[in-house]
Amino acid sequence: MKLTKVILKEEVANLGDMGAIVNVARGYARNYLLPKNLAVEANTRNLKMLEHEKRIIAEKLKKLKVSADTMAARLSSQRLMLTAKAGEEGKLFGSITTKDIAEALSALGFDIDKRKILLDTHIKRTGEHAVKIKIHPQVHAQIIVEVTAG
Repeated sequence: MKLTKVILKEEVANLGDMGAIVNVARGYARNYLLPKNLAVEANTRNLKMLEHEKRIIAEKLKKLKVSADTMAARLSSQRLMLTAKAGEEGKLFGSITTKDIAEALSALGFDIDKRKILLDTHIKRTGEHAVKIKIHPQVHAQIIVEVTAG
């Protein structure tokens, strides 16, 4: 497998942060990273541009973290109320998934991708459950999801 060096323009999961120089398979770079504008080839011209853009990237990262902190503060104050069919002793018929939580947050005005909601296991009982949400690589929020029988 032949590798090529690329400079990441955005954070790519399991690969690196914005501005990182990484080695990836040529096909991955050619077919995914470059067409989606997530990276550029790491040639001498682009490396010189990277030095200039590092300041711009640092500013962008700082703004993203500040906005993530404010969103985390807003999210942490939220309490989600979900209703599901349940049997005896509060056991649900089915479960509450990340998709259900994402839809409930969307109704409250939060645009959170279901992949950013971190559940150890699906919620299968009524009651209060603490749920972590990854907003930014360095910022997590925790909300309370209260499931009632309905």
